[in-house]
Amino acid sequence: MSVEKLLEHAREEIRKIVPPHIKITKIDFEGPIIIIYTEDMEGLANNIELIRQLAQTLRRRVAIRPDPNLLCDAEKADKKIRSIIPDEAEITDIFFDHETGEVTIEAITPGLVIGKHGAILNELKTNIGWAPKVVRAPPLASKTVSEVRSYLRNVREERIEFLRKLGRRLIREVPDGENWVRLTTLGGYREVGRSCTLLTTRNSKIMIDCGVMPGSEKSTPYLSAPELQPLDSLDGVVITHGHLDHCGMLPVLFKYGYEGPVYCTAPTRDLMSLMLIDSIKVTSGEAKKSTYESSHVREMVKHCVPLKFGETTDISPDVRLTFQNAGHILGSAICHFHVGDGLYNIAMTGDMKFEKTWLFNSAVNRFPRIETLVIESTYGGYHDMQPSRGEASSQLRNMIDRTLKKQGRILVPVFAVGRSQEVMLVLEDLMKSEQIPTVPIYLDGMIWEATAIHTAYPEFLNSSLRTQIFQQKENPFLSKIFQRVDSMEMRERIADDPEPCIVLATAGMMNGGPVLEYLKAWHNDPHSTIVFVGYQAEGTMGRKIQKGWKEIQLNHRGDGMVLNMQMKVETVDGFSGHSDRRQLMRYIEGMEPKPERIIIGHGEDYKCSDLASSLYKKFGFETRAPMNLETIRVK
Repeated sequence: MSVEKLLEHAREEIRKIVPPHIKITKIDFEGPIIIIYTEDMEGLANNIELIRQLAQTLRRRVAIRPDPNLLCDAEKADKKIRSIIPDEAEITDIFFDHETGEVTIEAITPGLVIGKHGAILNELKTNIGWAPKVVRAPPLASKTVSEVRSYLRNVREERIEFLRKLGRRLIREVPDGENWVRLTTLGGYREVGRSCTLLTTRNSKIMIDCGVMPGSEKSTPYLSAPELQPLDSLDGVVITHGHLDHCGMLPVLFKYGYEGPVYCTAPTRDLMSLMLIDSIKVTSGEAKKSTYESSHVREMVKHCVPLKFGETTDISPDVRLTFQNAGHILGSAICHFHVGDGLYNIAMTGDMKFEKTWLFNSAVNRFPRIETLVIESTYGGYHDMQPSRGEASSQLRNMIDRTLKKQGRILVPVFAVGRSQEVMLVLEDLMKSEQIPTVPIYLDGMIWEATAIHTAYPEFLNSSLRTQIFQQKENPFLSKIFQRVDSMEMRERIADDPEPCIVLATAGMMNGGPVLEYLKAWHNDPHSTIVFVGYQAEGTMGRKIQKGWKEIQLNHRGDGMVLNMQMKVETVDGFSGHSDRRQLMRYIEGMEPKPERIIIGHGEDYKCSDLASSLYKKFGFETRAPMNLETIRVK
């Protein structure tokens, strides 16, 4: 059926369902959504049952928007909003979303924006036409979030055109005949890094993740594989989360002509932007040429289609995607793919944590249907047992206490996203409860900005932390013990200062970034300690130090030197955002429904095969631990 016929069919169905007194002015496809424009937002948008009926009948997501003629010019609307809302509300940002007809008003005191019994909100609706959405201002301002919003405003027309083209591609006609489902492993199998998988059906091609390999020459996925050619044959790219080993090559797709959608959560979009731009800076600082430019990152942002947890959307004519919480980092998602009309179901965990942590709720393992599960095995080996979060906190406390008593300094290499924030929460609690001496804690690298992004998306955090960060006196991230390192001069001063301190610095695997400046300064101090709290991939500087290498060859910012390591080296595994062996087994044991087949990836060779063997022996599932470039027909 052609696009025009589908639209006419949709119009007929909508006319049958929507009461005649509600005026519909336009119906169109934007991405996977049918947009209904109306002059009666109150009568239609607030009728939840009616919208549900429309979605069920049309078998697509439905969005209700005000007719564009009802909307006040954004610049004028901004002035009206500020004139109507009392100054005491302390507005921090006003963001107009032209795609939805919503205006988001961020304020320190959101209650004053709403007004008594919603009086101010009603006045706003009458005066500007936009649908006001009121949120509490994040306690930390994020430059990344602000810049992403500003950029999306500037490319509004281009983005709407992109979404309309996407909508028409999604409803393209597909030929009749037998359908099938295949998975092709393009990176991240029997290894950790450069994650990339291709999901192919008779009618669709979908890439899941497109990462880099940290600290290795074989840094990219097999993007030249014939299954991927040409790039415009891809229906979409799905990104599980914002770490570079899952998204670091995504801008390269746009460099070489990809113009399709990128499906991810909103925090993942913003964190990717932060990490990818920083990667360009780090590469430039090391006098190397980056594989992509900032313009390609902007193209990526323009093509992102953000989804919420639990929200199902069409991403091709025969594949629907639903994100669920993975518990790994902010916005990390388990991807559930529903293929055909009940033909087949696949869930891909990406990186996941099956335990409630200081930041997030536990990963989801309940799905409507599932036949194949693709799961990570970073800590899938037989002996990979991690301490609990409580034990990790005690272990860190003891290490810090011993080092500070010797007047030493503590260096913690961290990933800017996830591990940094968890370590910050633990250190703040230990100092507040006087379990360790109070010393300065310096945050170097992207940690402060990544933390600000966390506070911009409180709905993705666990409920107890969400409550804390909006109570200024109890917000652990605003503690005075944390000091942001914002210049090279400050970094050098801290590195030269003999006074005890704690430094959290990126990069987490020590393959670049400011952490190396502190390593150069403190490597020969036997009273100081380097503490690893995250996974160290084979071949990285961090893995070498963790293994106990005493002579470290360092090439940083053009300086070649050999470091004679005398710092004490410690590892605290309990901070990991990955499930250990027991958690992986429990995750699968508690799954509902149980899968027929399990495919293991994202782990070192022996860990993948060991986990596959153990799952088969314990549960009787068909298991596979494929090599890269294998294709598995699952249906």
